[in-house]
Amino acid sequence: MIALPFARPGRFWRGNLHTHTDRSDGALSPEETARRYREAGYDFLAVTDHFRPAHGYPVTDTRPLRAPGFTTLIGAELHAPRTEFTSEWHILAVGLPLDFAPPSPGESGPELARRARAAGAFVGMAHPAASLLTEADAQRLDAAHAVEVHNALSAYEDRGDSWHLAETLLNRGRRLHAYAADDAHFQPQDPPGCAAWVQVRAAELAPGALLAALKAGHYYSSTGPELLDVSLADGRITVRCSPARKVLVTGGRPGKQVATGRADGELTGCTLPLAMFRGTWCRVTVEDAHGRRAWSNPIQLG
Repeated sequence: MIALPFARPGRFWRGNLHTHTDRSDGALSPEETARRYREAGYDFLAVTDHFRPAHGYPVTDTRPLRAPGFTTLIGAELHAPRTEFTSEWHILAVGLPLDFAPPSPGESGPELARRARAAGAFVGMAHPAASLLTEADAQRLDAAHAVEVHNALSAYEDRGDSWHLAETLLNRGRRLHAYAADDAHFQPQDPPGCAAWVQVRAAELAPGALLAALKAGHYYSSTGPELLDVSLADGRITVRCSPARKVLVTGGRPGKQVATGRADGELTGCTLPLAMFRGTWCRVTVEDAHGRRAWSNPIQLG
């Protein structure tokens, strides 16, 4: 079973893992982008500019943007030819060295992802629904730590939810985590940023501690609600959360457990049985009165 983060030492730190600036196709400078997230109450930010030749293969150096109470992770969105239905891969790599080399001629997306992981990065399958990533594509991307199950920019374009792919992979035996992200570009036609994030449990607000926690799955994702605690005991799962109208437990077998509160969102916790998911995995979703959601990482029950 993946160790749940809620009782671990430290606290939760709020951050965005997928962000673009004017070093690639974003509208704002890294400095202005970081300022917006910092003023919105974020603790950390990963700038992940597109690692393409048109932009000079940037690994944007955000170290000068670190300040007391706010830090950054170095990353990029990696690309190489090609997936089943599109011309290039979209691979999130957070925790890259600044001198990460461009793709070599003929290097495939899965090979590029393996090289990023070997260099120390947390690797994610970026917006699979928006990229039309197939199960066969995803199985080839064997270096991934996690699936980007909610992408706020893609949601604006009606392709934001990638839980179906994540759950298919989990049912095939892949041990994967799941994260939500903005994919913010701050272009005039885009939705505002600061709409989807991770809450990472770590002992300190330091890049190394955050990166280790991401790789271990010690986080949950949200577009609004808080997960205060998720615990397992005696074949049951107990959830405590900020006021919600619905708590769902879904998993690796058909079926779900649902605790529904009042429409105005007064449900702050519940305990549900896990018998229907025994031997597989489950996850928690909390939905508040405004339809915003928070998601736990998949919990292995085998």
